[in-house]
Amino acid sequence: MSENLSYEQIVRDARQSAGSFVRVERDGDIALVTLSDPPTLNALSAPLTVQLRATLDALIVDSSVRAVVLTGAGGAFSAGGDVRAMAATAHPLVDESDEGAVAMWRWIRQQFTGVVRTIVESEKPFVAAIAGAAAGVGLAFAMACDLVVAATDARLLTAFGRIGLVPEVGLSWLLTHRVGHHKAFELYVRGEAIEAREAERLGLVNEVVTAGQEVARAKEWARRALLLSPPALAMTKPLLRAAANVSFQDSLVLEEFAEPMCFTTSAHRDAVRSFLARASGR
Repeated sequence: MSENLSYEQIVRDARQSAGSFVRVERDGDIALVTLSDPPTLNALSAPLTVQLRATLDALIVDSSVRAVVLTGAGGAFSAGGDVRAMAATAHPLVDESDEGAVAMWRWIRQQFTGVVRTIVESEKPFVAAIAGAAAGVGLAFAMACDLVVAATDARLLTAFGRIGLVPEVGLSWLLTHRVGHHKAFELYVRGEAIEAREAERLGLVNEVVTAGQEVARAKEWARRALLLSPPALAMTKPLLRAAANVSFQDSLVLEEFAEPMCFTTSAHRDAVRSFLARASGR
């Protein structure tokens, strides 16, 4: 067995890879993060994935960044997992490394799922802007965001079954919670592209816009969210995320604890004063 064939070595090699596959542009307090490997339709190679995770981890602890827009370059969001890398790296990693399948488990857990956890667990709003293909794990990254804007040419693909895999990186949960078991299973079995308007009808995306306008519209959604009380916005995201998993009674308890905390914030009190002033005509 090659001594270089390990999860740790793959990550080290990815970090040392020549080229930058993730771009970050700042628009005030909004960070635009772009997956940038157009020749592969932004397939999730090891270097791109490692760079994406590191980029997002840095942004969520950067107090000057209050929202993140995630998109792809070259007319595609992401083609998903790099199939060539599966054959060249993933299969040998499982077959030949000392850890066996555990090595691949570590990659999925710490890199692919690590990106999703960063998006979901951050208090900052994430907005996905999808143009072209969003497939497999790339689709999971988009679906994990808090809002999803799709261009008219967007195509969502759940073709895991075609290459003998299951929906992963949270997509089984994300799809089932949006469309129900029967439709989610249908999408998996079909493995066909879901066009933008169908995705909107199914509730997989929030809005469909003219191709080329998806990033601008995603930024508008981010700015709209940032007009809200920062403390309330920060608390609402985890509150709504938790509500999808708990009973109605548990959701009531979470809200009962969260709401009194908002009453202590200056944002709430200033908003109340402004409302009363407008109501009284002052």
